[in-house]
Amino acid sequence: MHTCPPPIDELNKWLDEYPTINGNYGHLLLEQKSESNSSLLDALRQYFESAHLDAREYFGATIGIDLHPDAEDEDDSTDARYPNCLPVTARRGLFGEVMTGLITESYKFVGDHNWVIPVFLFRNHYDVEKYLFDLARDSTQTRTVFGRLGSDFIGLSLGEDGSVVRIIVGEAKWRQRLIPSVIDDLLLGERNKKHVRSGGIWHNVNKDTKIPHGIRQLQRLLQECDPDGFSATILSMDKALLLRDSAPILRTDLVLIVGNDVPSRKKAYSLIPWEEIPPEYTAGNDLQVVEVILNDGEELIDAIYDSLWTEGDHNASE
Repeated sequence: MHTCPPPIDELNKWLDEYPTINGNYGHLLLEQKSESNSSLLDALRQYFESAHLDAREYFGATIGIDLHPDAEDEDDSTDARYPNCLPVTARRGLFGEVMTGLITESYKFVGDHNWVIPVFLFRNHYDVEKYLFDLARDSTQTRTVFGRLGSDFIGLSLGEDGSVVRIIVGEAKWRQRLIPSVIDDLLLGERNKKHVRSGGIWHNVNKDTKIPHGIRQLQRLLQECDPDGFSATILSMDKALLLRDSAPILRTDLVLIVGNDVPSRKKAYSLIPWEEIPPEYTAGNDLQVVEVILNDGEELIDAIYDSLWTEGDHNASE
C-alpha cells in the first residue's frame, strides 16, 4: 500500500505555483525555483519508494527473488532490482506517473476534492514483469520496455463511509524539452507522412470509458492488500463496475506534462491554455491540467531512481 504523505514543505521550497480554476476547468503551472538538493531528494525518495512498494514486492515474488536489499536470502548476483534497473526511458515514464500522484495529493485541483491514492498500479506493468524475469536469469537480456496499458494514474475521493464518490483518472507524460511543438504532438498526436495527426492525449481521454479498466485493477489490489480497511470502497467499486444497473461515479480527468524548461519560454508562461477548457477536450468531465517545468529533470530522475532502496548517500547536487 501507498502510505507516505507528500512532502509539501519541500515542494513549496522547490516549485512556484500558478493555479487557475474556471468552472469545471483547472490549470496549474509549477515552475522549479530552486536547485534539487539533498533534502528534496530524500523527501522524494521516500514518496517514490512508497509508490513503487507494491509493485516491487509483487515483482520480487513473481520472478522468484526478494528485491529488498535487507532480505536475508537475497541473491546478490541478480541485476533485477525494481525499479532501479529499468531502462532510462521506462524510468522517465514512471517518474511522470508518480509525479501525477504526488501533485494530486499536494495541490488544490478543480472541484476542491480530497484525493487519496491507496496504491499505485505499477504491478500491472506486464512488460516490466517479463523484463525482470528474463534479466534475473540472464543479465545480458536488456532491451526497451513497452509502456503500461490503461490509465497512468487513478485516485479516489471517498465519502464519510469510505465509498467512492469520485475518481480522478490521469494521463502523465515526460518530455526532455517542453516547447510548443512537443506539447502539440502530445495533446493532438504526431503527424504522419501526409501531415495528418492521430492519437494524442485528447483523443485517448475523450475515447476512454466512463469507468476505466484501472478501477477494476485497483479494486482487486485493495481486495488483496486491505479488504477490511477498504470494504466500503471495494463494494462501491463493484457496484460501479456492473454492466447492468451500475451505480454512477463522477469523474475528473487529469493531464500532467512534466519536463525541462527552454530559454525561449518566459517565466510563468504556460504552454497549454489556462483561461478555458481546450476545445479538443470533449469528454465533458471536470478537467485538471498540470504543467511541471523543471531545470534539471534528467539529473533528478536518475538521482531518485538510483537511490531507491539503496544504502548510503542519497544526495543530489547541493
